[in-house]
Amino acid sequence: MSESAYYPFAAEATNERGQPLYLPDAAQLEQPPRAISAVTLGAGARGNVYGNFALAYPDHLRIVGVAEPSALRREGYAERHGIALSNQFSDWREVFRQPKFADAIIVSTPDDLHVAPCMAALDAGYDVLLEKPIAPTEAECRALLDRARACGRIVAVCHVLRYAPYFIHMRNLIRSGLIGQLVSIQHMEPIGHVHMAHSYVRGNWRNSATTSPIILAKSSHDLDILRWLAGRPTRQLQAFGSLRWFTAQNAPDGSTERCLDGCAVEPTCPYSARRIYHEQRQRLYVFELAPDEPTRGEGILQALASSNYGRCVYRMDNDQCDHYTVNLEFEDGITASFSMDAFTPMSGRRTRVMGSHGFLEGDMQHLEAHDFRTGTVTRWVSDIVEPTDDAQSGHGGGDWRMVADFVQAVAHNDPSRLTSTLEQSIESHLMAFAAERSRVGGTVESVVV
Repeated sequence: MSESAYYPFAAEATNERGQPLYLPDAAQLEQPPRAISAVTLGAGARGNVYGNFALAYPDHLRIVGVAEPSALRREGYAERHGIALSNQFSDWREVFRQPKFADAIIVSTPDDLHVAPCMAALDAGYDVLLEKPIAPTEAECRALLDRARACGRIVAVCHVLRYAPYFIHMRNLIRSGLIGQLVSIQHMEPIGHVHMAHSYVRGNWRNSATTSPIILAKSSHDLDILRWLAGRPTRQLQAFGSLRWFTAQNAPDGSTERCLDGCAVEPTCPYSARRIYHEQRQRLYVFELAPDEPTRGEGILQALASSNYGRCVYRMDNDQCDHYTVNLEFEDGITASFSMDAFTPMSGRRTRVMGSHGFLEGDMQHLEAHDFRTGTVTRWVSDIVEPTDDAQSGHGGGDWRMVADFVQAVAHNDPSRLTSTLEQSIESHLMAFAAERSRVGGTVESVVV
């Protein structure tokens, strides 16, 4: 077995929680003809990930405005980026009441607030970096694509896995013919039981009616990467899934409305809010805490006593599926199976690719290629160790690489420098909408772009 690395140029950076992100060394980045300027709408987790690129690479990107309803987040973001008070807004609409004052808009607002800000940005002449999902409905996705075409602006969708060296390498191996003709793909997204409880049971994405179905909110990345690896349009699909575990009927005897209300099973519950947030200090970015709160802890306990994050996972108003399977057929008879599952200890995606003359298998840290013709096995190993929690990682190094390509596309007015334009990314959303129709209706659905 031969072994090599597929991250040859790794430079460490951090996200807003001080956890590692990775990007090629500055010397490996193409210097744009000028730094582009951008306004961030939504200074939460994703807005900080993208905005922090500007702090590390000011010759590439400058953040010159921010809109964020939380004063604590807005003021902290503005201070880090040196944003003038006149360009700090509590409502995204205020940005577009001003004359155009930047090259681009970064839309990292909540899921149900993507379409209107993006439409406003296009109408005002901005290019847009749009966090996924594009929109919560098929009609809105298509309307946004029509508007972008009419305005002639660049819209990059944050399907960051396309920019991860791991998936780029996998796709290149497929296209090289190493495994012969592509036949089928198996892909799994293990959400992780803590991440599921945090985001899709207690958190902002717990209700599909007020946000979007989990197949879109969490897994449009995965449908997109399957389409990208297959290199063929989707013909049809069938989906299955349900909310199996996080329901009132599964609440243990002795449990209470809140984890801190004297729950008898809290000390051994894998979803204990006390353990996750207070003892292990995980995911504190969801709370508006003073800078020293993570070390003191009183503010965390207060937040758990009043917020949804302190409630019992069996007594929420959640309806998101905790397991979901999609079977797909692409043109030329290529098939794929996708599984999203909450009940895993890990969160790194697993992929197997079957070809007529070979086989690929990887977990985003390791990638193996088996050549049936020669019997050789080649193994690539990442020299980057990212957090095990996918929600807090750099998506295999893809986050900042995507921003780097967006900068180049805007600076050169050339959308071909991107692999996740709105035109390229919309199919994954249509796949997700078709999957929900199939899951709910028990049908086989066609996908029409």
